[in-house]
Amino acid sequence: MTVPKAQLNDHQQKKTMTPEQGRKSVRGPAAVSQANLRERVKELTCLYGIAQIASTFDLSLKSKLAAIVRLLPPAWQYPERACARITIDGQAFPTPNFREGACRQTANICIAEKKRGAVEIHYPDDRGMIGKTPFLTEEQNLIDNIAGQISLMIEHEEARTAKAELQKQLIKADRLAAIGQLAAGVAHELNEPLNAILGFAQLTQKSPELPAQARKDIERITDAALHARNIIRELLIFARQGKPGSTQVNLTRIIMEDLNLFAPLCEKAGVELRRIVAPDLPEITANKSQIRQVISNLIVNALQAMPGGGILMLQTSFDATSVRLRVDDTGIGIKDELKDSIFLPFFSTKDVDQGTGLGLSVAHGIVSSHGGEICIENKTGKGACFCVTFPRHPETVTREESL
Repeated sequence: MTVPKAQLNDHQQKKTMTPEQGRKSVRGPAAVSQANLRERVKELTCLYGIAQIASTFDLSLKSKLAAIVRLLPPAWQYPERACARITIDGQAFPTPNFREGACRQTANICIAEKKRGAVEIHYPDDRGMIGKTPFLTEEQNLIDNIAGQISLMIEHEEARTAKAELQKQLIKADRLAAIGQLAAGVAHELNEPLNAILGFAQLTQKSPELPAQARKDIERITDAALHARNIIRELLIFARQGKPGSTQVNLTRIIMEDLNLFAPLCEKAGVELRRIVAPDLPEITANKSQIRQVISNLIVNALQAMPGGGILMLQTSFDATSVRLRVDDTGIGIKDELKDSIFLPFFSTKDVDQGTGLGLSVAHGIVSSHGGEICIENKTGKGACFCVTFPRHPETVTREESL
């Protein structure tokens, strides 16, 4: 007698299943579990790769980001259709053949609670995905985790860079202090005998019975002694860098006085003097003689860079917090590899008899002691430009804000 299928109990129904039917019923859940497992393995592989790249110290930050972005598409559900892009501070690091798509997943890269960029996954080919969500919930967790790892990596890179720069500045400060002490001692010891040499040479020149050849020799001695005295003066200025008594200083007035002083020398050297002075230039709090020293050193440096003549331009400007001076020349310029050394004491690209290598170092020290900055904008083959920035006098800033 045949029992109707509906009357069979569960145990009996299982017994009547074919082997093929049994295998299909088991394969469904197992296949899903295996697929989920594969996705988790892909995600962990991606995170492990990112950690390996982040810990590689001999790679630059740009190289690390370029390597990380290539690890992202294989970690997603449809790697053959996915492409990725990492942006940080406006610079993009995309995968090859990157294209934006309507289907996308993003996570922000935040450092110190400030958004600096984002991680993006795109599906440019969205056929069959319209109206659907091709991203898994776990994939949003993954991209958030990746953005967090990149944030930590950038924080560590920037902290390491800042630490290295600070150490470099401390070493430089110690070196400058030691050089300053040495310079002061040498200058003091040489000053007295040099003055004696110069005095006797000038006294001998006044003798009416002095032979012509001897007079020429004495003139050479005098010129050499004056050059040596100038070196000693710059050594003393370098050694005594600081910020002595300051007053409100009109930068325009100092520039005009210095230009009048250097006008004959510029004319003799075939250098055309130009100036663009901002009207109503605010005053700065500074030591007038030191600011004049800075301007004079920059002018002398420019003239020495134009032995065949050229154009020397001094230009002033200001904004809400600072007053700026630009000194442009049309000389030979400064090579990029020398820019980091140009403000070091005793560094010079000129012949020994043309400079002490202290002029720019003295200018840098004076500007820094006044809370300002000095930098060089190189125009190799077309000259150089020195940019000096001083903070404005607080009273002028307050007065303008109240208007």
